[in-house]
Amino acid sequence: MSHPYHDVAILGVHNTAQARVLEGHDSESIAMEGAAGALADAGIDPAQVDAVIGNFSQEMVLAFGMGPCARVPNPLGIPAVLQAAQMIACGQARVVLLGAGGAAVYTDRRATAPWTRPANEMVVGYGLFTAAEFALMARRHMLTYGTTPEQMAMVAATIRNNAHVNPEAVYYGRGPFGPEDIQASRMVADPFHLLDCATTSEGGCGLVLAHADLVGSAAPAPAWILGGGSDSYGPAYQIAPVWEMTGRTGDPAGRVGAAAALQSYRQAGIGPGDVDVAELYDPFSFEIIRQMEVLGFCGEGEGGPFVADGNIGPDGAIPVTTDGGTMSFSHPGVNAQQLQRVIRGVQQIRGTCPTRQVPGAEVVVCSNGGSGALFTDVILLGKERP
Repeated sequence: MSHPYHDVAILGVHNTAQARVLEGHDSESIAMEGAAGALADAGIDPAQVDAVIGNFSQEMVLAFGMGPCARVPNPLGIPAVLQAAQMIACGQARVVLLGAGGAAVYTDRRATAPWTRPANEMVVGYGLFTAAEFALMARRHMLTYGTTPEQMAMVAATIRNNAHVNPEAVYYGRGPFGPEDIQASRMVADPFHLLDCATTSEGGCGLVLAHADLVGSAAPAPAWILGGGSDSYGPAYQIAPVWEMTGRTGDPAGRVGAAAALQSYRQAGIGPGDVDVAELYDPFSFEIIRQMEVLGFCGEGEGGPFVADGNIGPDGAIPVTTDGGTMSFSHPGVNAQQLQRVIRGVQQIRGTCPTRQVPGAEVVVCSNGGSGALFTDVILLGKERP
């Protein structure tokens, strides 16, 4: 029996310019630019697209003249990529376009970004903004396993230094950073200092997935989907995350993503030891420590010492978030920054990363979400067709 994604190729990826502020753009216009760039990268004409996924799917169908065309308003990063793959695998589409962007949304820069604030203080925990939610899970891990602020600072410094050398990053040239620089920044939500936290910015991106028989010699080499999965324990950013929250399996919410990772590895027929690069979602430094554990790169409770030993650096055992991530590459709203983890994974597989290319990268794991959000999505990308 063939792999379910045997006939699905990721042919095109593109990031627009990323910046703190992109003058003259809104979310729709920069998403259009991201989608157009992905089509160009894939060598695919808009007339070949028969499905579009994303917040602006209907607008893209109109703008690119692609109708009649399926539109799916799925705004969720890796789940949207997997949905596109499933549409191709089951014959609903042959070419699927994903485009996303964020601009002109976060304008009051004196305050916390709007999507991190409670919508209604009478029904949502007052003061429970995103940094506090993730801080609750980090503190629980610290108390249980002895994880330290210094280990978290090592994560933040590593990822920010990846952006420091990346000309495409919003915070290019702003380093280099040492763990002491992270800890010297002001406290935001204990144990997170300012530089332990992701930034907000603006930008767009796009991906093109297509049936394997459309892979041509003119376009860059495709990346292949080896496996994927999603875990959720409840509505993100609406209820306070609790490490011990359990569901049908008894696994705690603090381990969210472990089941998705196991499913992905089983589908791919590989294990953590086969992964060359981890392009992980990095909303806060602790999330990388936690994800090292749930993705199987180290044992439960061992994430802190694992990162402190240099394993996630550019020359480490499993280089992590090599473009600078949401901390320093870009954080343009929800869907775009989630898709950008997959885009960087594709670039690693292709060998086309402008910086921090991991030599001989053949398998990449990408993630979205985290324990403070009560969800984690996982996808495995490979150089070889499954």
